[in-house]
Amino acid sequence: MSLHIPFDNSYATLPNGFYSRLDPTPVKDAQMLAWNTALATELGIKGTDPTVFAGSRVPDGATPLAQLYAGHQFGSYNPQLGDGRAILLGEVIDANGRRRDIQLKGSGPTPYSRMGDGRAWLGPVLREYVVSEAMHGLGIPTTRALAAVATGEPVYREQGALPGAVLTRIAASHLRVGTFQIFAHRGQIDDLRVLTDYAIARHYPEADGPMGLLSAVCAAQAELVSAWMSVGFIHGVMNTDNCTISGETIDYGPCAFMDAHHEGRVFSSIDQMGRYAFGNQPRIAVWNMAQLATALIQLFDDKDKAVKDATAIVHAMPEQLQAAWLRRFGAKLGLANATPDDQPLIEDLLTLMQADGADFTNSFAALNTDTAHDQFTNRAAFDAWAQRWAQRAPDIDLMKRTNPQIIPRNHRIEAMIEAAVADDMVPFERLMNALTTPYDVGSDFDDLRRPPTQTEIVPATFCGT
Repeated sequence: MSLHIPFDNSYATLPNGFYSRLDPTPVKDAQMLAWNTALATELGIKGTDPTVFAGSRVPDGATPLAQLYAGHQFGSYNPQLGDGRAILLGEVIDANGRRRDIQLKGSGPTPYSRMGDGRAWLGPVLREYVVSEAMHGLGIPTTRALAAVATGEPVYREQGALPGAVLTRIAASHLRVGTFQIFAHRGQIDDLRVLTDYAIARHYPEADGPMGLLSAVCAAQAELVSAWMSVGFIHGVMNTDNCTISGETIDYGPCAFMDAHHEGRVFSSIDQMGRYAFGNQPRIAVWNMAQLATALIQLFDDKDKAVKDATAIVHAMPEQLQAAWLRRFGAKLGLANATPDDQPLIEDLLTLMQADGADFTNSFAALNTDTAHDQFTNRAAFDAWAQRWAQRAPDIDLMKRTNPQIIPRNHRIEAMIEAAVADDMVPFERLMNALTTPYDVGSDFDDLRRPPTQTEIVPATFCGT
């Protein structure tokens, strides 16, 4: 069946300074490794063609381009970044009436590649495919993976020659805080205004101007980061160029899910100072929103009033984060209407888990069983906590809906990648089958619930470039 993608492109109609038009770079031998049939149906895509999703053929209706943006990377401003190894093919309106981007990652060099080859190797492509789809299964806003295609060409990195691949990423949009920053930093206020109007129309049509947009993005990011915290997810690189206006999780490079719980847990090999440690993520989300506010303030003639209004919005965000955190962690304990009085109960369990080195996912998943205290070495302390918790009459059904039984653990992902490099996609397919329904996993996947042994621990994760 020939491929048909019902493109309905809007970003390409924005001023030329927002992007660079270019086609993806063809590859030697495109071979489909993974295809998300359900997502393709949702997007109205009919048929498959690995040459399109590897970048060797531009489909009818596409308007290929690389987007321009800037961003703070680990707190330092980089005045120009952009899609250095990605091409936006275009957009579709999905079955639910939502506009979605279709982007190729690893599709060759662009004007923003900064001396890079614009390619990706198989490992990061499959990592993003698995983890982004796992996040979707967990019910957390995220970009999606439509396809993974082998290129038949090597990619050269520090490890030597590695098999090349291209990921097709689906997003509500690829608008980032950094997209606003670049125009504000350059003083291109007309372009900043066009971008703001576009973002409001696309994502928050109910928003009243730039401050309404800021308020909506703050609320979306507060919900997103609180959701990450509730499943033990560490993004690893919360730079402003990886912070979406839509409130979706984007960029699964040095990300990880915690095994043993620790607020200071860091996996990213490039996060030497722990800026993006697990427990720091809410604070960084507020910092990122302050950078968006700084950009949007440039749109106002009365800067003093704009600063005052934006400051109030950003300063309200910690309370939003705390309320979302309390609601989500309360639900994990079966408390449908958690109140601030329940916060000590939640925090005491997390403190006990950290002191004990207890597994984050398995400890919460076991709470509704008779063997919950087996997750702890200090069982007496857990039993004392459990007596307090029982007085709140927890809702077991709510706990089952909010405590996943399975996550994409680092050691399983690494084993999957190793197998795929050896042309064995069975571990990938098995992970995908299990992670589709993380709250209801069959006993045949029990081995995937197991934390890593000492020899299996993956101490660091790496950027996909």
